[in-house]
Amino acid sequence: MIYLKLLLEFFKIGLFAVGGGLATIPFLQELIDKYGWVTPQELVNMIAISESTPGPIGINMATYVGFETAGILGSIVATVGLVTPSVIIIVIIAHYFMRFAEQPIVQAGFYGLRPAVTGLIGAAGFEVAKVSLFKLQKYMATKKILDLLDIKSLILFGILMYATNKFKWHPIIFLIAAGVIGIIFKFG
Repeated sequence: MIYLKLLLEFFKIGLFAVGGGLATIPFLQELIDKYGWVTPQELVNMIAISESTPGPIGINMATYVGFETAGILGSIVATVGLVTPSVIIIVIIAHYFMRFAEQPIVQAGFYGLRPAVTGLIGAAGFEVAKVSLFKLQKYMATKKILDLLDIKSLILFGILMYATNKFKWHPIIFLIAAGVIGIIFKFG
């Protein structure tokens, strides 16, 4: 039964998470709320690892959630569930795209998808920031405003935001720097 749930849930994610791996994050957040297969902290860690390793973030996260939930077979089932809609859609689009690519309704559809994808990625960024930059559980327990903010993480975030805008280095340099800083100063 767990394999069927994994397949169906990740099939839905693969079908509706238009725009790439980051668009899957709101759907994964919903899975956390619905099934508790992983914790919010594991989701943030999963995003960090998936962004730092080769391969699509959605695939990496589906594989991880499937493995944590039901072992190796679970990881395979979740991954297959995630990619199946894309394969089906791409085969259909490839067959008909050249005939319809210049049609106004097709162009309008693609135009409408852009803001939707931006919104999904923005929502994902908000969820990651909420877990990474704020200590909501500690604040709920103490009701002290200073317990809400993760000062070290906010400072690192600010420095990296400034540095990425100031220096046009490859993103991997910033990921490595953030990882080293986290190891040295034990962020988290």
